[in-house]
Amino acid sequence: MPLPDDLRALDADLPACPRTLLDLLVLLNDDNAPLETMAELIERDMALAAAVVRTVNSAMFGLLRRVETVGEAVRYLGTTEVAAITFSTALRAAFPPTPQLDALWNQATRCGLLMGRSAPSLGLDVWRAHTAGLFARSGQAVLLTRSQGVYPAMLAAHADDLPGLLAAEKHAFGVNHAAYGSALCASWGLAGDVVKFVHNRVEPQDTWMTLPAPLRDLLVLGGLVDELVAGEDVAVAAERLASNSQRSAEELIGALDGPWQRLANALN
Repeated sequence: MPLPDDLRALDADLPACPRTLLDLLVLLNDDNAPLETMAELIERDMALAAAVVRTVNSAMFGLLRRVETVGEAVRYLGTTEVAAITFSTALRAAFPPTPQLDALWNQATRCGLLMGRSAPSLGLDVWRAHTAGLFARSGQAVLLTRSQGVYPAMLAAHADDLPGLLAAEKHAFGVNHAAYGSALCASWGLAGDVVKFVHNRVEPQDTWMTLPAPLRDLLVLGGLVDELVAGEDVAVAAERLASNSQRSAEELIGALDGPWQRLANALN
């Protein structure tokens, strides 16, 4: 998806998408692409392949046996999940490591997993849901990297105050982190709904009802996942978010319950 005119000026501040990911997106859009082709593509980048295998073998995925190759990972987890792990690994590698960024990526990985695994119950595309959760806060990573002397303190000062954070970002940088995140998604060739998700997730939730149903459901699922990962009361969050969609609170909780329990069990 090309960058919108109002975000094109941000492109100079964004890390370039690795070639492997561009080629991977082409394969994901080809229903007839063999599994082996995806594995071979990832394995051409030895550092990326090693990181993917290491991630697949982590407690987060709870596999019963250790996998040794990307090909094995694809056979165990499927193309979508391995592709999402590859994007997660490459996204993390595109930014210099810091404790704050490590915490951000760990949260992003969990949110991506939960959104992707919950998506089928809501009739959503798994790949789009997973990448939406993964890239949701990518704009914060851009600002943490570009404005190390300002943004970490800004994040800490507005940890539980999203409107305050957005206002502070606008004052300091001229745009908020969602603008940077959606620009990054567009420049990396992600689906239009993912770009719009990252842009709209910081907007007041009562405005989501005006959006197309698939995007609205994606935003509602993302909002609920954020609350769940942050340790908030999921029932209260589901009731509030249900009012901004055509989904019931029970439907939203039902979609998330199984994936959340499996992830929590794997991490305990």
